[in-house]
Amino acid sequence: MSRLKYFLQQSWLLLASSFCFGLLIAMTNAALSDRIEQNKAAKLNDITKRLLPGAEVFQPVAAEIQIKLPDGTQEQARILEVLAGDKQRLGWSFNVHGSGFAGPIELVLTTDQGFQKIMGFDVLASSETPGFGDQIKSDYYRRQYVNAPTEPLTLAKTGDPAMADSQIVAITGATVSSQAVVDIVNTFLPQIKSQMQEKGLIGNVGP
Repeated sequence: MSRLKYFLQQSWLLLASSFCFGLLIAMTNAALSDRIEQNKAAKLNDITKRLLPGAEVFQPVAAEIQIKLPDGTQEQARILEVLAGDKQRLGWSFNVHGSGFAGPIELVLTTDQGFQKIMGFDVLASSETPGFGDQIKSDYYRRQYVNAPTEPLTLAKTGDPAMADSQIVAITGATVSSQAVVDIVNTFLPQIKSQMQEKGLIGNVGP
């Protein structure tokens, strides 16, 4: 009992400081969470504008679309209907994510208005290895997705990256990161497309 009393006498300041710092961090995160989400939404919109030129209006889809993730959990898909200034639909934008070689990868993925073609993607957040995995951000790799069909994609070690088809050529030395992007697209896109067709948000034409 005396040892416990001695320990408490010697460590009370450390324990109190740890509690205070932990509380301060929690309060800071809570205070900044709204601003972080706003900044993230603004960045998503900016990326969407680059992928869908003419985009001016970003309208969240209210329909509940649930995505089953590879680990078995489910989450609500974040989908934007993208409109021009005259309210004409230009396409759809999605915030999608998955695991890469060095950590989580978060993408902005877009399709055309009829959900027949991928209009491109860009990286919202990633910690892939500089010079290797982070080449998923390069034009060379991302261009392969432009006009690719909205059907399951496959990764190949060789091929013609200029072809707009369902085969994506891997980045040399970064196969894991290349596959990660393909897996993210294949996880989200078919599920979103199927449920949007079921809910009448898009037609049933195409794969």
